[in-house]
Amino acid sequence: MDVARLVEDALHTKASTTTERTGGQLSTVYEVQTADGPVIVKVYAPEWRWKQAKEVHVYGMLEPVVGGHVPNVLHVGDGVTMLSKLDGVPLSQVEPADWRTTYAQLGELLRRIHSVGQPEYGYLTDQILDPLPDNDQYMRRQFAKKLDEFEGDPELQEKIAKYVEQHQHLFADNKSAVLCHNDFHEGNILVDPATGQVNGFIDVENAIAADPLIDLAKTIQYSAHDDAAKLAGLYDGYGTVPQDRIDLYRLYHSLELWDWFKSTGETTYLDSIAQDMEKLVK
Repeated sequence: MDVARLVEDALHTKASTTTERTGGQLSTVYEVQTADGPVIVKVYAPEWRWKQAKEVHVYGMLEPVVGGHVPNVLHVGDGVTMLSKLDGVPLSQVEPADWRTTYAQLGELLRRIHSVGQPEYGYLTDQILDPLPDNDQYMRRQFAKKLDEFEGDPELQEKIAKYVEQHQHLFADNKSAVLCHNDFHEGNILVDPATGQVNGFIDVENAIAADPLIDLAKTIQYSAHDDAAKLAGLYDGYGTVPQDRIDLYRLYHSLELWDWFKSTGETTYLDSIAQDMEKLVK
């Protein structure tokens, strides 16, 4: 495939160097240098073109509220999406001078993402799949599914089930669904490596319509953990939230991640994730 020619034809600009950036199951990603700046080109395998439609849909919802912090969709073709390139490197690869300041920017961005309301709860493509009308039904379904998939210690499974049963009344505290990035961790945040300034974020392929706190909890469980500076910054930017629901959602994300690694045959992290869950259900 002549990716540079595709860019020239679609964007009416002169293209030069093409570099393959990543390759995977969903798409192959290229960076193409043009007279108007670098362009990211994602070429989707036929069976994953629904993911292409999702990406375009979600970036379209995000642009009005976080414009400049997400890639612009420049062109959508038959299995090909062209995006502007955000400057920066993943936050996971740098050590900012002030983690609190950097995480305050993440909290602010999450708060803006969560201003995008959704009509029901569920997994997002260019619509909500298997939607449910309230958070109580949605989270009961999600926990039941992930507990059923869990193939670890039966005693831990029982503890998790009991903890959820004791705390599931908290689900009803959320009254309306919003757009959730659902992967807002340091690997998907792009920053200026010299200053720690957050330039934006990428990868919306896991987006859902849900309680905003489930999104905040994933950032905590995947990246902030119990780091005092990161947590303080996150809440500086986002605002005060009820910790009991955050802890319940942290448990959900750990359970979901354990199930995912187990399903892929990756066993390296299973014990540490199980330990995290043990702490959360005490």
